[in-house]
Amino acid sequence: MSKKILMITGDFTEDYETMVPFQALQAMGHRVDAVCPEKTAGETVATSIHDFEGDQTYTEKRGHNFALNATFSEINVADYDALVIPGGRAPEYLRLNEDVLKAVRHFFKADKPVAAICHGPQLLAAADVLQGRTCSAYPACSPEVKLAGAQFAPIEVDQAVTDGNLVTAPAWPAHPDWLKQFNALL
Repeated sequence: MSKKILMITGDFTEDYETMVPFQALQAMGHRVDAVCPEKTAGETVATSIHDFEGDQTYTEKRGHNFALNATFSEINVADYDALVIPGGRAPEYLRLNEDVLKAVRHFFKADKPVAAICHGPQLLAAADVLQGRTCSAYPACSPEVKLAGAQFAPIEVDQAVTDGNLVTAPAWPAHPDWLKQFNALL
């Protein structure tokens, strides 16, 4: 059964964590609307590529331009069956937008499926929806996950964890497991 999925993204979202689920979920027959506050359908967000090359943290390179296909100010979150939050640096500033936080809270209050990856849980922490949950994220985000009242799941970079309606993963190498678990919730 096809679902209507909202993807909240922004400039310097992680390239793979945005494009892969956007395309894979469409290939599964779902409708995915990608939005960014203060931008409209047809505009783009800049992506970045985060890679693991043996340094203490990821490296960052400029990625592609990702075209938005819906307008954040015009959507009604109640019309959506699920939410996807990609990682990258976008969650750093998305978490400062009260309208974004309200949208995230809606999915938790309504017990709808939510998938967040990498730095995406920063947005969940800011929305105050992690209390009592188990959540994975990029390891550098573990303090925020814990401070938000969640148990941080220190899983392998290619794995995901589901807790109720929430599926989280540390980074893009987890796409197969993350998308499989998210699709099971859909």
